[in-house]
Amino acid sequence: MNTLEPVSVALKFGFLAVLYLFLLWVVRSARRDLGAGTPQATGVGGDPRTVPADATGLHSASALGSADVAHRAPRLVVERAPGHDPGMIYDLDGEIVLGRGDRAEIRLEDPFASARHALIYEQGNIVVIEDLDSTNGTYLNEELLQTPRPLHPGDRVRIGDSEFAFEAD
Repeated sequence: MNTLEPVSVALKFGFLAVLYLFLLWVVRSARRDLGAGTPQATGVGGDPRTVPADATGLHSASALGSADVAHRAPRLVVERAPGHDPGMIYDLDGEIVLGRGDRAEIRLEDPFASARHALIYEQGNIVVIEDLDSTNGTYLNEELLQTPRPLHPGDRVRIGDSEFAFEAD
């Protein structure tokens, strides 16, 4: 009996185990991104009663009160994010880059975030979010951003495993 045979068999089984774990991870990520088991909208702290009535992601361009969001202390509140405590607040003053890189104003410790993943900025009297051609995309209310979109109170921003709620007083 050759002494390399048991090592060879162990390596084959180890490779198969890693391959199956990778496939399970891919399926889990795809299901989450495609909306399988669509999560219910929840408010700050997971309480569904705190979700504003207009937090549908569908807003009229002339909706009363939404035109002055930039002048009402806009901020992102951490719902869940690796390396951040839930409830942490980030004030949105000027242009804010979210990402893993050193040049990001909101630094994400998320392996699914790009170095410069998304940009939030004021345009006139509204606050806009834009994906910066990230690898894994930016989601606004569980919808993949294709173009810059305005943010409204109650909107959810998701980058990888990091999720934020947009608020404005």
